[in-house]
Amino acid sequence: MIKVAVSGASGRMGRLILDRIAHEEGMEAVAGFDIVGDDVIPPERMAETLKERNVDVLIDFTVADAAVLNAITAARCGVNLVIGTTGFSEEDLSKMRSEIMGRVAAVISPNFSVGVNLLWRLIRDAAEVLEGYDIAIIEAHHRTKRDAPSGTALRAAKVLEQAGRRDVEIHAIRGGDIVGDHTVVFAGTGERLEITHRAQSRDAFVNGVIRAVRWIQGKPSGVYSMDDVMGWEIRRS
Repeated sequence: MIKVAVSGASGRMGRLILDRIAHEEGMEAVAGFDIVGDDVIPPERMAETLKERNVDVLIDFTVADAAVLNAITAARCGVNLVIGTTGFSEEDLSKMRSEIMGRVAAVISPNFSVGVNLLWRLIRDAAEVLEGYDIAIIEAHHRTKRDAPSGTALRAAKVLEQAGRRDVEIHAIRGGDIVGDHTVVFAGTGERLEITHRAQSRDAFVNGVIRAVRWIQGKPSGVYSMDDVMGWEIRRS
């Protein structure tokens, strides 16, 4: 039985993840952490709870500042991590990596949707082929999303930069209850190519999270991506 704790348990993703775990064979939610909400544990009690309940994996969907502290706490308790929080600075990521390496395994991704992770691979290939084309990223999310551009859009820009394309515009839209739309436009003379992913529900993200939780069991310590979870060959710059 995989014992799972969720940080950000009262949020949209946290509630969905807890509901899914309740129906997953061989997986049990043993703790939920948040600063507000019913039946949640305050973050300051995270270390003692992780140890007392023998947690195997901590899933984090909070905000960047909190996620860094949560990752450090879990790593020091020997608990593996699945982190979907976005908005990290390079310094944040460096702090987490330094605590994770040699202690636990962690899957960190700005988007756990299988389709989005495939989009990143497709735009990398397109950028290498479509030399001289102008590139723009357009993303849209619900009005309450805190970070703009989204972590998914920033990751797309990073992928394009690694493919040699540094002059990329990013346009962010916030409105309504949009779950998450991302389009990368390659505009050339007389034609354009658009590669789009639209999340119809947050189930797309939950599916990837559950897959990552199962995959990470028994893995050597280190920081992994969804490419690793999916078993895709990774081309590094």
